[in-house]
Amino acid sequence: MNMKTVKVGNIPVGKGNPLVLIAGPCVIESAESAMDHAKRIKEVAEKAGIPFIFKSSYDKANRSSVSSFRGPGVKEGLKILKSIREELGVPVLSDVHSTDEARSAAKVLDVLQIPAFLCRQTDLLIAAAETGKPVNVKKGQFMSPREMTNVMGKIESTGNSNILLTERGTSFGYNTLVNDFRGVVQMSEAGYPIVYDATHSVQMPGGKGTSSGGESEYILPLSKAAVAVGCDALFVEVHEDPQKAMSDGPNMLKLMDLGSYLEEIRKIEKAVR
Repeated sequence: MNMKTVKVGNIPVGKGNPLVLIAGPCVIESAESAMDHAKRIKEVAEKAGIPFIFKSSYDKANRSSVSSFRGPGVKEGLKILKSIREELGVPVLSDVHSTDEARSAAKVLDVLQIPAFLCRQTDLLIAAAETGKPVNVKKGQFMSPREMTNVMGKIESTGNSNILLTERGTSFGYNTLVNDFRGVVQMSEAGYPIVYDATHSVQMPGGKGTSSGGESEYILPLSKAAVAVGCDALFVEVHEDPQKAMSDGPNMLKLMDLGSYLEEIRKIEKAVR
């Protein structure tokens, strides 16, 4: 099998390359908060010797409640991400939700991310792919891993083979997600790099009625398992104070715990690789 490497900025992602960290707050809460988190995560990642891509959403379109905070929006959010990219010299990633949005976001983002609930939307996938930028597709909670070959085919139809696939758990209802690590192996059969979303995998969708719950205590053990079976990058949402976070606080990793988390992950990476 031809294992592909996808270049994100100056960071190679794929087999034979160092494990990559994709991290940041779930949503951009303010320009100051996003920049502060990006600086601090970059410092921790550099100390651990792990390549870092900053992630934060400018619009959380899929929230439990109509009153939930969604972020600053496309225009202001991209402006904030552009400043982080230029000032810190780190690649940036965020979600896109429509064809028009994909085209404008591609002017700033190094990776266009397709949210799990939109992973089968043909027009969106093709618009994102036609930008030529790397496209990270989150596997829908409602899909089996091998069904992602259809998603890949839509992107490949444009001539873009800069594809990342993300495992983020499977839903069986009742506000919980199940992780089957065969999925990491099965999706990698296509040869594209695999990302493991360690924080959304411990999410309890709608678990608090008008918001999601989460079991953050399982972030580290599940991350270890994903690295052990061969994922190429870890997607970890991080916040200085998850209890005060404006989105997905219960399933985010505390920023102060990121260093020890990465130390443990590096042990597994060295053992495996």
